[in-house]
Amino acid sequence: MAPIWTFFYGLTLLIILGWYFTTDSAPRRRILGTVLTILTIAFCLVDIIPPFDVKDASGKVITPGKIHLGLDLQGGMSFLIRLDPPVDDKGVKKAITPDMVDQAVEAIRKRIDQFGTGEPIITPQGTDRIMVQIPGITADKVADARDQLKKVARLEFKLVYPGSATLLQEIQAGQAVIPPGYSIETLGEQRDGKPVDRKLIVKKKADLLGQRVTHANAYFDSDGWGVALQFDSQGADEFGRLTKQVAADRSAMAIVLDGAVISAPGVDHDKYSEGILGGRAQISGGGMNEKEARGLASALENPLQTPVIIDEERQASATLGSDSIKSGIYAGLAGLILVAVFMVVYYRLVGFIAIVALVINCVMVVGALAMFNSVLTLPGIAGLILSLGIAIDANVLIYERLREELDHGKPLKPAVEASYSKAFSAIFDAHVTQFLTAAILFWMANGPVKGFALTLTIGIVASMFSSLLITHTCFSWVFAAKALDKITMLHLIRSKAFDFVGNAKKFVCISAVLVALSIAVLAVRGNRNLGADFRGGDLLVLSMKQALTPDQVRSALAGTAFQNVTIQAEHTTDRDLISIRSDYGTADKIKERLTQSLPAAGLNFEKTDHVGPLVGRELAGKSAVALLLGLAGIFLYVSMRFETSFAVGSIVALTHDLIITLGIFVLSGRELSLIMVGAILSIAGYSINDKIVVFDRIRSGLRDHHGGNTVAEIVNTSINETLSRTILTGGTALLTVLALYFFGGPVLNDFAFSFVIGIAIGTYSSIFIASPIVLFLSGRKGRSLHSEVVKSTPGPVRV
Repeated sequence: MAPIWTFFYGLTLLIILGWYFTTDSAPRRRILGTVLTILTIAFCLVDIIPPFDVKDASGKVITPGKIHLGLDLQGGMSFLIRLDPPVDDKGVKKAITPDMVDQAVEAIRKRIDQFGTGEPIITPQGTDRIMVQIPGITADKVADARDQLKKVARLEFKLVYPGSATLLQEIQAGQAVIPPGYSIETLGEQRDGKPVDRKLIVKKKADLLGQRVTHANAYFDSDGWGVALQFDSQGADEFGRLTKQVAADRSAMAIVLDGAVISAPGVDHDKYSEGILGGRAQISGGGMNEKEARGLASALENPLQTPVIIDEERQASATLGSDSIKSGIYAGLAGLILVAVFMVVYYRLVGFIAIVALVINCVMVVGALAMFNSVLTLPGIAGLILSLGIAIDANVLIYERLREELDHGKPLKPAVEASYSKAFSAIFDAHVTQFLTAAILFWMANGPVKGFALTLTIGIVASMFSSLLITHTCFSWVFAAKALDKITMLHLIRSKAFDFVGNAKKFVCISAVLVALSIAVLAVRGNRNLGADFRGGDLLVLSMKQALTPDQVRSALAGTAFQNVTIQAEHTTDRDLISIRSDYGTADKIKERLTQSLPAAGLNFEKTDHVGPLVGRELAGKSAVALLLGLAGIFLYVSMRFETSFAVGSIVALTHDLIITLGIFVLSGRELSLIMVGAILSIAGYSINDKIVVFDRIRSGLRDHHGGNTVAEIVNTSINETLSRTILTGGTALLTVLALYFFGGPVLNDFAFSFVIGIAIGTYSSIFIASPIVLFLSGRKGRSLHSEVVKSTPGPVRV
């Protein structure tokens, strides 16, 4: 769909949504909800169909698919880049340092991210090379990717000699010479649609370097495409001083990119006699098109301090074997089916309504991911299915509220309305806290963490839409048709008399011991906690006389300590290769194993090299800062919506969950990998969601309390009232995770194992740890938790 039609379609959906929430007519809201659901599904299906490439009999792609697959599922293009040592003032080449390699890795990562390709593999190789693998890149985009990777983007601002045109004429006539420190340069321009070269006398030494550029973006105006620049504070001062001089001399400033003059604008003396202040500049003219402007902006914002040379280009196969891909997908689908069956068995008829919402939720998430050109990986599929399992939480919350309303003797239709109204605040607060974390991660982080944040954001919006609007509309049609007059459900926990608060000290002591042990385990293991994704490893490249597939190599390594290494087939113009990435110090053992297992293949081990981590220092640092800022956002939001004691309790309990989960994970002998980053972030979202629901019930109990019970009794009652919901949501999430753990294959085993632990610990802390901490902290302040909560509590919201 064209961008203009996408805009108007989205605007129509927003108008209908606003109309839905403002109308008081039940029949009108029912119709609006139905229209909105149908239009949303249609909108998403347009972005999904066809999901994958449509090929003819010869294998040629007729229609490209809308869903982009990652390196692990379909492979891509591999580039081996070598850093070209820069030359110092004496003409001697400098040595390549680790800092130069790290800077190039992060610059390339940002360029590839802005190039529109998600989750590439970018890792140092040896001392002066970088391996870049881009998923799903088509033949027509290889040249563009190559240009982005090679472009140094050395930006310089140089003064043009005053009276340059006149002096050039005198030089050509033999009446003058080139001034010392200047040279004659050529500027290519467009005049009347034709290229014209113009000569300029330009200073040899740069007056301002592009390293002072902090931001660059492409723009379009009446003069065509251009690039807007923003300097840092020092660069802004220098730029102001230079433009003041240009205005006074009535000369020009040459903008030089990679040694070529691309523009030479002047400065209006009357308008900018004191120079251009504010640190902003523009590069325009020269007949740039949109692709050139965006590519230049990306390169300028992420310049390469060291020139690079592309040594090799290869087509790379998927990093996962066909068996791993199939088992992962089948396990995920099995988990989803288990959740659907549970909902129907436990909630019976209304469980079908939750299933309808779940299916639409799935369509919305996949459609939005396709619209944003996100790359779908196997861990992404697992995370997506897992998020759908967790998204059922909102339906469980509504149905448990419905059960309470029916137990209080309300008729069915008023009970349904009351359940949505009372559950809204808990659903809203839980989703907003996750959205805050996702938004900050998307803003701050790069690479796979940014992709995770986008998926989480889409999932949050889809979950709110499906669990509230779609299910409510379904109930409305059922009541309008008079097809439902009674609801029956199973009941997990009927007793609500356990003294959680009274036994809190025991569980807090148990948790304190577990946290201390987990920290000790993490400290003792040190770097051994980290896998090859964080520490780097070995790269083994082999050729063979007899054709081999990656699956055959995997079979040869099955049952050994190397069965989870990354194996890819790589094809160049003249030969086929197999590359194996593993932990440090394992290459020789892998050689020995393959030689014994595949004697007839004629293996030739061509190269053994060291590769750096997939998670660079900048990526890890930014992700950690983003996560901390996300926790700070949660703290502020919970403080505003509830009370500071709740905010502290939620952060303490969340930290408790993550530390114990990591401790048990590494204690089991596993190593932290890139996939674990997504797992930890998902566990954090699940954990905080669980706590918010319990806190909402406590807030509701305090708000409705009119005497007779202490705050501690209200807190204990609230935990008991939400106990069924807490255990049910943990159980439904476990259904999907256990399916991934037992049937998802070795690739997803660590991911699923961490989530099993995370869900168990998160459920435990929601019941036994978070609320007692709130009660303890509120008592220490000497203030009334009841009065503080009532002051900040909003009224009920109609759904």
